[in-house]
Amino acid sequence: MRKAWIHALVLVSVAGLTACSPGGGGPTPSPSATSASTSATATPSPDTETTVPAPSPPPSSAPATSLPGKGNAELAIMVKPSESEPALNYTLVCKDGAPADESSHPSAAAACTALKDNPAVLSPAPRSTDQACTQQYGGPQQATVTGIVDDSPVDVSFARRDGCEIGLWNAAKDVIGSAGGVS
Repeated sequence: MRKAWIHALVLVSVAGLTACSPGGGGPTPSPSATSASTSATATPSPDTETTVPAPSPPPSSAPATSLPGKGNAELAIMVKPSESEPALNYTLVCKDGAPADESSHPSAAAACTALKDNPAVLSPAPRSTDQACTQQYGGPQQATVTGIVDDSPVDVSFARRDGCEIGLWNAAKDVIGSAGGVS
């Protein structure tokens, strides 16, 4: 009995796939019949299969995350390498993508360039509740970045507790700095 059900299920699946294939598994219309039917109507119905691709959607009004910025920033960066080590504090001031004299960041030029190339690196999207992340531990390091980038407020924290957080840390590593035992 079980074999009969499995056999029937396979047959139904194959029949369903055939029905979904172009032409529905039936005879394929000749090119002349197809061109005659498409030239007879100016706009095909929404259910008609065509060989012309659909038009591109209009450009999104949402900002792209990789657009370059102005390169202006005033940031306070705190990196805590571990629970037992003291926090390291940096100031990063960038003007037009170049570090200002008051910056105390260990790699200020790289950080300012990273912010000019992608200011959204300090504005990660909120993590979705159904987002799957690898369960790997990247270390005890934590960082907090506060301030302003291109006239937008920044208040973001980074950690290395799972694959998603490690990815965000790595994306912002030039801004976070090389401190904390992570390169």
